[in-house]
Amino acid sequence: MKFQALFFLLLLTSMYLSLAQGSYGDCCLGYVQGMRANAKRNIESYRMQETDGDCNKRAVVFLMKRRPTQTKQRTVCANPDKPWVQYLMASVDQRMAEQN
Repeated sequence: MKFQALFFLLLLTSMYLSLAQGSYGDCCLGYVQGMRANAKRNIESYRMQETDGDCNKRAVVFLMKRRPTQTKQRTVCANPDKPWVQYLMASVDQRMAEQN
């Protein structure tokens, strides 16, 4: 009986750890300090990451243009309180408005 309880506890623990590892797959864990001018030109769009759900850090996630050799779109996380990030968000918004 003790062996069955121990086995069940071990099974639940391993399931919990596997679920916890997958929950932060799309969250920013840190910020960049700045971006080069050529990187700024390659920003396609951005999204806001809030501190609800799985993510525990507020961030602006810039989505970069995908190169033909890349299979996954590159993202850059920045602090939304920094002036250069707010300026960059405004310039991306303006560029998107001009395209429409």
